[in-house]
Amino acid sequence: MKIQEFGSKTKKIVQFIRIAALFTGAAFLFSACENNIEQIKAFSSPENLPTIEASNYQTMFTDSGEVRFSLKAPKLLRFEGDGKPYLEFPEGIELVKFDEHQKIISSITADYAKQFEKEEKWEAKNNVVATNAQGDTLKTEHLIWEEKEEKIYTEEFVRIIRENQIISGIGFQSDQSMQNWRIKNPKGTIYIDVNASPTSPTDSIQALPENNSSPDRIQRELDLGNEP
Repeated sequence: MKIQEFGSKTKKIVQFIRIAALFTGAAFLFSACENNIEQIKAFSSPENLPTIEASNYQTMFTDSGEVRFSLKAPKLLRFEGDGKPYLEFPEGIELVKFDEHQKIISSITADYAKQFEKEEKWEAKNNVVATNAQGDTLKTEHLIWEEKEEKIYTEEFVRIIRENQIISGIGFQSDQSMQNWRIKNPKGTIYIDVNASPTSPTDSIQALPENNSSPDRIQRELDLGNEP
């Protein structure tokens, strides 16, 4: 009799374990499906998808009927997420600024850029090149342009190439026309003699005495693809 009772209890325990395992598996499956659904929702959310997409995009920015800027981009994407609309240019931009006589006074090109509309702010990345009316050229990997403040700046490494010198350093700020600029932490200046004799195979180059630059260092700085 006791043996039968023990066997009966054992069967009940086994059944209970099976039911518990079944509910546990169902709960786990439901949780996994719920997580997957949430991931799918997040991925397909309108906030993560562009509301506008355009190719070979070109436009003009005007002020009082006069063209102030022109923009060209291979691809444009517009996003509306979180009430902060912005434009993305994943394949780069060419932005040109004009004066009141429609003369080009500065330009910026980059391999990637964003425009934050409410903040009136631009961010350019990767192979950023900015020039002014005098032909001074700024090269860096990251540049911010604030339209309200009418200034551009970066905290990254920069190189300024002028007619007779190359200046490098960390950090840069300027007005948006690049007429009044400064490098926050200069690293060195290389002077180039543009009046070298025609028979000379290369231009004569002199570094600032305080830089204590060696010929090898000068050559490295002239290689614009690498930081000195």
